[in-house]
Amino acid sequence: MRHHITYELELPDGRVLRTRISRPANRETYGPKLWSAILEHQLCVTETEFWSCVNDKQLPDRGTGDVSAPAHALPAQLVFQLIHDAKVPEDQVAMMTLEQAMKAMAEYWSQPLQ
Repeated sequence: MRHHITYELELPDGRVLRTRISRPANRETYGPKLWSAILEHQLCVTETEFWSCVNDKQLPDRGTGDVSAPAHALPAQLVFQLIHDAKVPEDQVAMMTLEQAMKAMAEYWSQPLQ
């Protein structure tokens, strides 16, 4: 039995947004901090944009897709994980090749949980 439903949305710029629907263990609602994190990091919208979409069917501006990524660009999710999870400075991530970025994440993931 699945406890979570995952939704994905591929954006014109190549990013894929993912959000997972789950229920809190104690049947309470989620708090404002978690709600804000879901809106910002998983859905990439403001609260106003979210409710405009829900109530008025006003889709958030996701771009037109006519912007192509540089040939050696790192995937957006990998950049996000390097900066926010592995705490690699943004200027250092900007200089990484795909191989270096993948190696850095593998090293981060191989560390014991603290």
